[in-house]
Amino acid sequence: MSKLCLSVSTALVAVLFPQAAFGADTFPSAEISNGLIQAKLRLPDPEKGSYRGTRFDWSGIVFSLEYQGHSYFGQWYERHDPLINDAITGPVQEFFTEAPGVGYSAATPGAPFVRLGVGVVQRPTERDASGRRPTRVVNPGKWTVDRGPNWIEFTHALAEAGGYEYVYTKRVTLAPRAPEMTISQRFRNTGTKVIEAQPYNHNFLMLDGQPSGPGFVVRFRFAPRAVAPLKDLVEIRGKEIHYLRELKAGESVLTLLEGFGRSSKDYDILVENRNTGAGVRVVGDHPLAKVQFWSIRTTLCPEPFIKLRVEPGKTARWSSSYRFLASRAGSREIGK
Repeated sequence: MSKLCLSVSTALVAVLFPQAAFGADTFPSAEISNGLIQAKLRLPDPEKGSYRGTRFDWSGIVFSLEYQGHSYFGQWYERHDPLINDAITGPVQEFFTEAPGVGYSAATPGAPFVRLGVGVVQRPTERDASGRRPTRVVNPGKWTVDRGPNWIEFTHALAEAGGYEYVYTKRVTLAPRAPEMTISQRFRNTGTKVIEAQPYNHNFLMLDGQPSGPGFVVRFRFAPRAVAPLKDLVEIRGKEIHYLRELKAGESVLTLLEGFGRSSKDYDILVENRNTGAGVRVVGDHPLAKVQFWSIRTTLCPEPFIKLRVEPGKTARWSSSYRFLASRAGSREIGK
């Protein structure tokens, strides 16, 4: 076991985009394996990390995962810059809030607010309703990383955050003798104010680097209904999303999906590429609060949201599992 502490004082090869986009690729990284899966992850670092944006949680960034000759995550965007808010890979998480961050509404322009999993950031002086505009991190907190052969654990402790202090832990584990990865999370509110958010995994799937098109199928346990028009790009058939044609560069699909119930059983999503046999089944242990589907040519992303409300002194826990398929055998498990 090794341990790495990163304090505030320290300040994939993908088919569609070459890894050269990462430059010399000297970012802090780690590798874990269970003998079946080989996964590579980026480590959080306020000065040298591959991702220093303010949209996504800095922990658990999977930039490569391989199983039986198939690849599942990679660089889906063309140019890498650690400060670009979307320059990130894998089943990464955002703690979504209606405002751009915790405490944002009470913060005047230029004042600090909190991005969970990132730290204290400075509110832009200009109006930014989306919250996607890069902001300056003024207090990244303290990151600690522990790891073993088949697991890695990230802990983010944030102090001096205006009452929104917390200790957040994410553990990524590859199951012994099974093609499965579990992401277990624990969030303890050490501050004086209630913390509310809707954490979700963006997922950024890139199965064998194949372009989004008719080879892909996305299946849900429930029958989804699209809120936004799907144009001529995809259509819903029962419980499945099918592509009508291969997406071109610059084209995208974005819609919320309705139809799920109040049970955690509906947090069960399968994505498979029927041309190569690669697939991923994602199962969560909490009821869905919202589901969004987004896709461009280089990646497809079912995005499951859950609700998080943590009172001062309390702890919340949630987890999700990723079962990797190397052929269509087993893909019919969903819905049983």
